Amino acid sequence: MAPFIPEDKISDIRNAADIVEIVSETVRLKKAGKDYIGLCPFHSEKTPSFTVSPEKQIFYCFGCHTGGNVFSFLMKQEDLSFPEALRSLAARYGIEIPTQHLSPEQQQQTDERESLFAVNRHAAEYFHDVLLNSPAGEKARAYLEKRGIPEDIVRTFRIGYDPWGRENFTAWCEAKKICPAAEKAGLIVAKDGRFYDRFWDRIVFPISDIRNRVIGFGGRVLDDANPKRPKYLNSPDTPLYNKSRSLYGLNIAKQKCRESRTVYIAEGYLDLAALHRCGIGNSVATLGTALTRDHLMMLRGFADKIILVYDSDEAGIAAARRTGDLFRKEETDAYILVLEPAGHDPDSYLSEFGADAFLSAASRARSVISFLTDLAVKKHGLSTEGKIRIISEMTEPLAAITDNVARSLYVRDLAERVAVDEIEILNKINAVSSVSYDDFSGGPADRFQVRGCKLERKIIAMMLQFPQILPEIRQRNIMEYFENTMLQSLGQTILKHGNMQDSEGHLSDIMNFFTDNRLKNIAASLAIEKDSWTREACLTLIAQFESGIIRDENKLLQKEIKAAEEGGDDELVVELLRKKQIRARERQSRTCIT
Repeated sequence: MAPFIPEDKISDIRNAADIVEIVSETVRLKKAGKDYIGLCPFHSEKTPSFTVSPEKQIFYCFGCHTGGNVFSFLMKQEDLSFPEALRSLAARYGIEIPTQHLSPEQQQQTDERESLFAVNRHAAEYFHDVLLNSPAGEKARAYLEKRGIPEDIVRTFRIGYDPWGRENFTAWCEAKKICPAAEKAGLIVAKDGRFYDRFWDRIVFPISDIRNRVIGFGGRVLDDANPKRPKYLNSPDTPLYNKSRSLYGLNIAKQKCRESRTVYIAEGYLDLAALHRCGIGNSVATLGTALTRDHLMMLRGFADKIILVYDSDEAGIAAARRTGDLFRKEETDAYILVLEPAGHDPDSYLSEFGADAFLSAASRARSVISFLTDLAVKKHGLSTEGKIRIISEMTEPLAAITDNVARSLYVRDLAERVAVDEIEILNKINAVSSVSYDDFSGGPADRFQVRGCKLERKIIAMMLQFPQILPEIRQRNIMEYFENTMLQSLGQTILKHGNMQDSEGHLSDIMNFFTDNRLKNIAASLAIEKDSWTREACLTLIAQFESGIIRDENKLLQKEIKAAEEGGDDELVVELLRKKQIRARERQSRTCIT
């Protein structure tokens, strides 16, 4: 645990932060008894195995075996360090963390993130104000009006404009003495000893995270005629922004996605603006990159049904094919909508045909397997050779389907489509279905380590869930007799840092002291178990464990005595018998402790 933030502050933050509230921002949770369950944001799954306990203030996934407290969740979900997660929650709940406890390096890292958030926020305000109120923004306002983007959408998405001339925003940064931070944020670029605007003469789209903090920007030219200027330009990767982990508009669309349980994914800023303009608010957009696994993990927390909306040109079809492969591998229920007639993107389609026509087309969106089958048929045709290629192309996608009923139905559809017996297609699939598709990257090693001795695991679970027993564990030196080294290390950490006075905060707090993620995950798996502990039940378990130790020690000692007797070593026999008596007295005295 980081020692530079006072423990009382960590406890204050932990008491203020509700893990259910924090997790619910990115994972759709359902009540299940005392706990909440949902689809894990850290690995692909169709059946919820991710559990959050409001009583214990911890989470654990029974699928990928990841667990921890509210700090652990933020660290993994947002790729933060422990201090960054603390400060993020502290800011959210209005808790001040004294900076004098930070080392110079830690203070620099903290200041850098905060300065980047600040410069991005100020830049977004600058661009937005120029677009709405400055004479320099007149042609940008005319452009957006021509594209059918009304002022309410401009304000909702805080769309802006960086005027003509390469140093307008740069001059503003120089006046405020924020050029270094602006360069770090990717807003200005250095060339020949001078700074220049990155987004000059472009419509500027602020990109926000799920908490409405601006993390990056995208820019679009007003005139497509100049081939030397790319139509779209995005911020480079920064400590705040990574296009493969960010989705445009999710901060605005998240509530409607949850309500409708459906999300539409477009490919561009103006396409997304058009969807929202037409009342289709459960829509987001990728940021100049193909849809990624991280994007899917983000969206699973907001919607059950994912519909990708692609242009009907060759590039759109190729992108849809690549995305179909991703959906298949991630076992995600997703649909692909290719807009027709050819030549339409979401913006032009909505402008010509309207929202009702779009929603009607979306209702006929194809599942990934059906879409891939359609592509294969169009590509190869239904000649004999074509049918052979279609079946060959579809074998691997069908083999990857783990739901036997779904696989059977898709095989039947394909068999009817190409007029081939189902059994022949199944034979091809079975030939490759021995390949295993892991749905998480943790592997079996961690699960093997968790098993250990059943009694030892039970004792650790008891220590986590009933901290009042810790003095008894310490006095009897129970950890000394553990055989599983990982469980022993867990127990020693609990004894060192366990909080007997605050049993409610004990579990959440103890997670902060496991620097090894494997230990943290094991602790969460044992803590999440539903056990009802009393002091009597704890003492019974301890007695059971000690009885096993006595049996094992007596067996070993008896073997040593027998070997000494057979070897004629009377002196050793006497010594071993004395040792046996001493151990018996020690055990007798320990069983009297209550």
